[in-house]
Amino acid sequence: MASNTILQIVTLLSIFLPNAKSVQFNYPAVFNFGDSNSDTGELAAGLGFELPPPYGQTYPKLSPIGRACDGRLIVDFLMDAMNLPFLNAYLDSVGVPSFQRGCNFAAAGSTILPASPTSVSPFSFAVQVSQFLRFKARVLEILAKGKKFEKYLPTEDFFGKGLYMFDIGQNDIAGGFYSKTLEQILASIPTILAEFETGIKRLYDQGARNFWIHNTGPVGCLTQNVAKFGTDPSKLDDQGCVRAHNQAAKTFNLQLHALTKKLQGQYTDANVTFVDIFSIKSNLIANYSKNGFEQPIMACCGYGGPPLNYDSQISCGQTKVLNGSSVTAKGCSESSAYVSWDGIHYTEAANQFVSSQILTGIYSDPPFSDQMPFLLDLKF
Repeated sequence: MASNTILQIVTLLSIFLPNAKSVQFNYPAVFNFGDSNSDTGELAAGLGFELPPPYGQTYPKLSPIGRACDGRLIVDFLMDAMNLPFLNAYLDSVGVPSFQRGCNFAAAGSTILPASPTSVSPFSFAVQVSQFLRFKARVLEILAKGKKFEKYLPTEDFFGKGLYMFDIGQNDIAGGFYSKTLEQILASIPTILAEFETGIKRLYDQGARNFWIHNTGPVGCLTQNVAKFGTDPSKLDDQGCVRAHNQAAKTFNLQLHALTKKLQGQYTDANVTFVDIFSIKSNLIANYSKNGFEQPIMACCGYGGPPLNYDSQISCGQTKVLNGSSVTAKGCSESSAYVSWDGIHYTEAANQFVSSQILTGIYSDPPFSDQMPFLLDLKF
């Protein structure tokens, strides 16, 4: 019965996707760009801070210093699926980090547009691309001097054969609502994407040929945004998410998808893959119980209790005096039952779900037309 089902799936794909340029999810190295969704320690190293416990509690093998999660991120699961080691942050110089199989330039709080004086992160997309260009130049310079550092650095051909991953734009959209109207945010999207396209072109001109682009998730479902912008029930949708935020995310994603189609036609010698993270996360939240979760929006680590367990005055792991009393934003006892970890970022369990859906290939354009999940090396 199972083999018949598999055959039917493959047959359907061959009918509906005959001309799809299949994605081979197998690369010698990965170079990642983004924000906190894939930051493995960049902002912590760059600005000199630590994320306190209970960050990292679910997967203690990882350093909890830089990941905004109770454990692993989506990028960690994807690296594992490719049989590659987890990515070290570009700025993390302690512990003799190895960059042989790639490097992570993603930094929490980063935006596609240039950072402003009030930005959380100074490492905007253009800065991250510049960091990569310096990284590549230094690697080639060092390798030219001898083989002493080969086990720590990617070989020259890895820059052309490697995968360039992108998960950025969430802060441009969600952050915009603190100072702009929905109409102003929608009007800014072409400018945001023009900046993104410029960065992609800089990488292409340096030999990058494999681009893996995530769209942004349903930011209106993040606990932080529900708490701040969803106090009026009429502004929420049936899932309890802020309607305007998700409308902005959908518009951004439509235009980002159009840009990737343009890039696919423009860079005919490259592989440009668009991944619909929004649909995966929306499905997770809309069908949270079916997907094995108990809380789709309430934060696991926070303060205030139900329905959101989120207070903007105190972050996960912090202890502060509020209203004359010392309080601590603690983690819940079973993070795997929650989608939201700290009100802004997903739990390891949610990241695992999202990763498993990415690896089915059906949320990608072009899809994994010849690699269904039963053929992939899933380890979770």
